[in-house]
Amino acid sequence: MHKKLLKISILFVFIFTATLFQSCSKSADNNGSDGVTPSNLVINTEIVGQNVTNPNGDGSGMVNFTITATNATSYKILIGTENINSTTGIFSYNFTQMGTNNYTIYVTAYNGSQSISGNKSITVFRASGLLWGDEFNSDGAPDSSKWTYELGAGGWGNNEHQYYTDRSVNSVVQGGSLKINLIKEAFGGSSYTSARLITKNKFSFKYGRVEMRAKLPAGGGTWPAMWMLGDNISSAGWPACGEIDIMEHIGNTLNKIYGSLHYPGHSGGNSVTGTTMITNATTDFHIYALEWSATDIKFYVDNVLYHTFANNNTVPFNSNFFLIFNCAMGGDFGGAIDPNFVSATLEIDYVRVYQ
Repeated sequence: MHKKLLKISILFVFIFTATLFQSCSKSADNNGSDGVTPSNLVINTEIVGQNVTNPNGDGSGMVNFTITATNATSYKILIGTENINSTTGIFSYNFTQMGTNNYTIYVTAYNGSQSISGNKSITVFRASGLLWGDEFNSDGAPDSSKWTYELGAGGWGNNEHQYYTDRSVNSVVQGGSLKINLIKEAFGGSSYTSARLITKNKFSFKYGRVEMRAKLPAGGGTWPAMWMLGDNISSAGWPACGEIDIMEHIGNTLNKIYGSLHYPGHSGGNSVTGTTMITNATTDFHIYALEWSATDIKFYVDNVLYHTFANNNTVPFNSNFFLIFNCAMGGDFGGAIDPNFVSATLEIDYVRVYQ
């Protein structure tokens, strides 16, 4: 009888002690050495190659992260669907989605079971592989393996006042850039001369990123353009072939950049157009770019998006296009010509196509 009571007493003491220990352990988990909640979470990002010209980076897609929080011992980072664990908060990440994209970075800083969370949004530019380009680094005539001249007057229905020639006075590669010179002079029945260069039958492509760095001409009536036409223009005609105007500018409305699309139902003055205002278009170089896919066509200046067109299989923007550079004078879009105009230059530092 006494032995049975003793066994019961020992069992009671064991259960009580175990319960007390378990209770103390839970308390320690909540309020012990890891009970100090991290604070002052800071998410610093360095987009590689970011500067005034390239506000979203150099196209590498690389971003360096430095994440700090008082009392934190580890960090968990969510980028898209990818989870990253770090004990230091210092790491680099390569964004691989082509083009200029917005991302929200989610961060949780831990001290044991205690944590603090925050997020930061960044915009990163990622260039894909270079498919084709011209850096215009060899002085002389434009590279004949890449470019062909279109010759003639009138602007093919736009009532322009220039005559396009293949003379070096109107187009020349010099000092690391292509110069298309618009000149006031009598030639072939026109009052001005200029040049129009195309890649038709030499290079065309479907989808990708087109990027060109250029300084635009000044003067009332000037109408520089960097644009594309469908490869099938000879058979389908215009506007059925489609037209994508990557950049247009008119001297009578300085610093206003146009990005437009022409296709059946939207030809002439009925194009689908977006515009943006910039500074120093005629005195500084700017980057004019287009990102083109089966789902959308996006227009940028200095990597800043200003116009998006929803692409689909009912419009003619899903086949090969070729490139065109020209500088027109007057006409339906260029407008009134400054009577004191003498000459002006469209200067193109480079053109690159990524895919």
